[in-house]
Amino acid sequence: MKQLSTKVTSNAHGQDSSYFLGWEEYEKNPYDEIKNPNGIIQMGLAENQLCFDLIETWLAKNPDAAGLKKDGQSIFKELALFQDYHGLPEFKKALAEFMEEIRGNRVTFDPSKIVLAAGSTSANETLMFCLAEPGDAFLLPTPYYPGFDRDLKWRTGAEIVPIHCSSSNGFQITESALQQAYQQAQKLDLKVKGVLVTNPSNPLGTMLTRRELNLLVDFITSKNIHLISDEIYSGTVFGFEQFVSVMDVLKDKKLENSEVSKRVHVVYSLSKDLGLPGFRVGAIYSNDEMVVSAATKMSSFGLVSSQTQYLLSALLSDKKFTGTYLNENQKRLKIRQKQLVSGLEAAGVTCLKSNAGLFCWVDMRHLLDTNTFEAELELWKKIVYEVKLNISPGSSCHCTEPGWFRVCFANMSEETLDLAMKRLKEYVESTDSRRLISKSSHERIKSLRKRTVSNWVFRVSWTDRVPDER
Repeated sequence: MKQLSTKVTSNAHGQDSSYFLGWEEYEKNPYDEIKNPNGIIQMGLAENQLCFDLIETWLAKNPDAAGLKKDGQSIFKELALFQDYHGLPEFKKALAEFMEEIRGNRVTFDPSKIVLAAGSTSANETLMFCLAEPGDAFLLPTPYYPGFDRDLKWRTGAEIVPIHCSSSNGFQITESALQQAYQQAQKLDLKVKGVLVTNPSNPLGTMLTRRELNLLVDFITSKNIHLISDEIYSGTVFGFEQFVSVMDVLKDKKLENSEVSKRVHVVYSLSKDLGLPGFRVGAIYSNDEMVVSAATKMSSFGLVSSQTQYLLSALLSDKKFTGTYLNENQKRLKIRQKQLVSGLEAAGVTCLKSNAGLFCWVDMRHLLDTNTFEAELELWKKIVYEVKLNISPGSSCHCTEPGWFRVCFANMSEETLDLAMKRLKEYVESTDSRRLISKSSHERIKSLRKRTVSNWVFRVSWTDRVPDER
């Protein structure tokens, strides 16, 4: 008798992807400045560790929140017994206001339309269960987060059809790419239920432009399908630009209370902006009452603990703290991203211009032996095993062009990032030297062949002339 179900033993989870395999190699030999200085540096994990000091300072100043007290009195029993899957009202209100603050208070979020989930993984899967039947498809622009193969498909039975984007325009979404993906789904006899995008993009580290957002809203309007905007990196936008949400576009188009708005859903999480992935706090925002009702029932399989909600409702309600945190977080991300870009440039490597996220989309096409995904994986293996940096190959993100890699920068110290860039620079220089030697050898061989041919020709000619001279 089979011990495990077909569902859990299938390859649909994506655990055998190079994205996850790189993590496994890192865990076998993790870098530590003191204990293991020659270990693998983890640059494949999009964690935000740059502002823990701000949160820890707030906790020290607000012991009641961390100690599960209210006005000095313990509310441990009340929180321990609370199990309403609608969530604590004060937390949903604080979360809605925090989401508004990130968007410059240009749009509003109704707390009653928020469904809490155990992280964005749970939120995205819940939306798939609510919106799609097994075998229905969602269109996703490439490159996309490798975990979506697991989050969207593994348990729901939904399918992903890629919207192929290219480096020629910075991987922006075009109308022709959208139409081609939709037609491809029809050829595969798949019913398209919607489009899912990450904004800002993981792995590109770029925001969707207003042109792209308008295009997406027009597209789902014309096809009568859904749009899911995963905005978990919305608070990481740095530089002079402000984050533009799909909610901004609905407002600009005066569609806030329209039928179209009921088919636009936002996913959010505190994992990236606040750097709290271990707290497992995610959310769905939808204008469709039926989606909110169904997702709320589904959320009973992935609740956020009441203790976590209580602590974070106090933190997010402190407007002085959230304002300071968001500004400082963006400043530190900008500085750290600049450090990575400078280190890459010193190694002769460039990346896509970006202004958000915890990573850069790095162009290593010139380091490939051939323009193939096989060559990309060979390069990735060398970087993991020889250079000892775990980065994510573009093929794991379904990129259509070999040679692109996602490299994270916010989950390590400045010193560790400097060491990582030093290792990469040494590798590139040694590779260039080997190629130079190889090229030089090739040129010498070509030259020798020419000399050999000319000598052979000369000898033949001379021999041919000898009889005449005798």
